[in-house]
Amino acid sequence: MVEPVTDPHQTSLELWPIGNCQVSGLIDREGALVWGCVPRVDGDPVFCSLLNGDEEDLGVWRFELEGQVAATQYYERNTPILVTRLEAEDGSAVEIRDFCPRFERSGRMYRPVAYVRIVHPIAGTPRMKVVLRPARNYGAQLAETTNGTNHIRYLVGGQAMRMSTDAPVGYVLSGRTYRVESDQHFFLGPDEPFSGNLRAELRQMDELTRKYWTLWVRGLHIPLQWQDEVIRCAIALKLCQHEETGAIVAALTTSIPEAPHSERNWDYRFCWIRDSYFTVQALNRIGALDVLEKYLSYLRNIVDSAQGGQIQPLYSVMGDTVLDESTAAHLAGYRGMGPVRIGNAAYFQVQHDCYGQIVMPTAQAFFDRRLLRMGDDHDFASLEKVGEMAWKMHDQPDAGLWEFRTRQEVHTYSAVMCWAACDRLANVAAHLGKGDRHRLWRERADAIRERIEQEAWVEGEAGGHYGASFQSDYLDASLLQMVELRFLRPDDPRFRTTFAAIEKALRRGEHMLRYASEDDFGLPETAFNVCTFWLIEALHMAGRDEEARGLFETMLSHRTASGMLSEDLDFDTGELWGNFPQTYSLVGIINCAGLLSKPWSEVR
Repeated sequence: MVEPVTDPHQTSLELWPIGNCQVSGLIDREGALVWGCVPRVDGDPVFCSLLNGDEEDLGVWRFELEGQVAATQYYERNTPILVTRLEAEDGSAVEIRDFCPRFERSGRMYRPVAYVRIVHPIAGTPRMKVVLRPARNYGAQLAETTNGTNHIRYLVGGQAMRMSTDAPVGYVLSGRTYRVESDQHFFLGPDEPFSGNLRAELRQMDELTRKYWTLWVRGLHIPLQWQDEVIRCAIALKLCQHEETGAIVAALTTSIPEAPHSERNWDYRFCWIRDSYFTVQALNRIGALDVLEKYLSYLRNIVDSAQGGQIQPLYSVMGDTVLDESTAAHLAGYRGMGPVRIGNAAYFQVQHDCYGQIVMPTAQAFFDRRLLRMGDDHDFASLEKVGEMAWKMHDQPDAGLWEFRTRQEVHTYSAVMCWAACDRLANVAAHLGKGDRHRLWRERADAIRERIEQEAWVEGEAGGHYGASFQSDYLDASLLQMVELRFLRPDDPRFRTTFAAIEKALRRGEHMLRYASEDDFGLPETAFNVCTFWLIEALHMAGRDEEARGLFETMLSHRTASGMLSEDLDFDTGELWGNFPQTYSLVGIINCAGLLSKPWSEVR
C-alpha cells in the first residue's frame, strides 16, 4: 500500500465526492469507496470505513493492486466522474473510473441508487484483489451475501443491493488476488437482474453521465478567474441536493469532528433552512436555476406543513420533522474520535433567522420570469404566514445561527433576518400591486430596524459596533452579513466600525472564528471557513482588495486535491476538520470568486 503522508494538511479529508443527486459516495486517496449511504444521503452507511477507526475492512469497497507504490486521481473535466490510477513497483497499472449514473431516460432523470466502477488495466500485467464488504445497521455487522454466476447480492438494512459484474465472482467473494487481463465492470445497484450487455451498458452510462454534467456546467455563468474552482464547487453543491424532494443537505457526512477529540461531532445529512439559503443564493448567482426551482418546491411543502406555525431550523430530505439524536455504538468515529451521531437534536431548537431564509429565496419566484413556475397570489398568502412569525419573533430569544444548546438570547443576526423577511415581503407586495400589504410589511420592517438600532448597538471608544445579541456586547462573524442582507450599506460608518471590531476580536492571522467566547463545549479551537470568506468579502467592501485576494488564494490552497473544503480549519496547522464537503465553505469560494474576479470584458 502507499505510504501515508505525514504532512497534516495532506492527510486531512482527502476525499473525492461522487453522486447523482439520489445517492452519493466518498472515495479516498487510493480509490477506496469509504463512505456511502443508501437509499439516500441520510440512510444507513453501507460504506462506513471513514468512521470505522482502525477497522478498514468493514464498510469499504477497494481495489488492491499487488505491489502498489503510487496512486493519482483526477475528475473528468466538468464532471463528478473520478479517475484513479494505481501503479505497482513492477510498472503495471490500472485505472478505476467511479461515478453514479445520471442522465435523462424515458422522459425522466435516471439516477438510481447505484455505484458504477470500471477497472482498466493500462500497463504491464497488474494483479489485483477486490475487497467489497458493505456493512449494515451503522457498522454493526457485515452484510450477508448470496450470489449467482455473475452477481453478488448484499443484504443491507431492509433491502438488498446487487453487484453485477464481468469480473470473476468467486475471486471477489474470496478476496483472492488475480491477474487483470481485460476491463472489469462493476454495477452495485438495485436488487434486480441487470438487463443487456453489462460492458456496453455501463460504458453508455459513463458517456451519458459525462454528457449530462458537461452540458449542465456549460449553462453556468462563471467568473473569468478561478473558473475551475467555481465549477468544481458548483458540481459538489448540486450533489448535495436530494433531487426527489429538492432538499439540500449541509454536508454528505456525519460526525467528522470540528476539532480533534472535541466531541463537536454532528450529523449534517439534513436540510438546514439556513445552509440551503446560502447554497441556492450562490448557485443562483452563477445561473444554476434548476437547483433553486427544486428547492423552492421543497420550501413550499415545508411552509404548507407548518400551517402558519413555527418553522424548524432543519428537516430531513423528505421533510420529516423529528430527527432524534442517537449514537452508532459500533463505529469508532473519524480517526477513532467518536461519537458517531445519527440525527440532530437541533431540530427542536428555536432559531428565528429561518423565517428570513425562507422568504428571501422564495421572493425571487415572484420576479424571475425564467422559472417554469412563478409565484402567485396563493404563494404570497402562504409566505405571509412565515412573515407573521418573523414579525412575532424578531425580538424573542433563540439559539441563534450557531445553535447554542444551553443558552438563548435575542441574537442580532436573527433579528436582521426577520427584518429581511418583512422587507422582502413588502417588495413582493408592491410588485403584485397589493398596496395595503406593501404598507403593512414596510411598516413592520421599519419597526424591526428601529428596534435593532436601539438594542444591538454598543457604544464604544472606537465609534461603537453592533453586538451579537441584544443582551451583550460580544461579537460574532455573522454581523458581517448585514451588508449582504441590505440592512446596511458598505460605506455606512456603523458597518466600518463593526467590521474593525470583529476583525480585532475574531481574526486569527488569515482565518476567522465564529465567536471567541465559550460555548457549550468550551472555547472554539478551529476557524470556521465560511466566516473567513465573510472576512474576505468585508475586506473587498472596505477597499482592501489586494489583501482580500491574498486571503482568498490562501483559502484555495487549503482545499483538498478534489477541490473541496470541510467546515473548519486549524488556523495553526492548516488541517481541515468538520463534515465534508461543507456547503457553507463551497458557497464562500463561489461568492468570493465572483466578487474578486476580473470582468469578462477584459478578454473581449
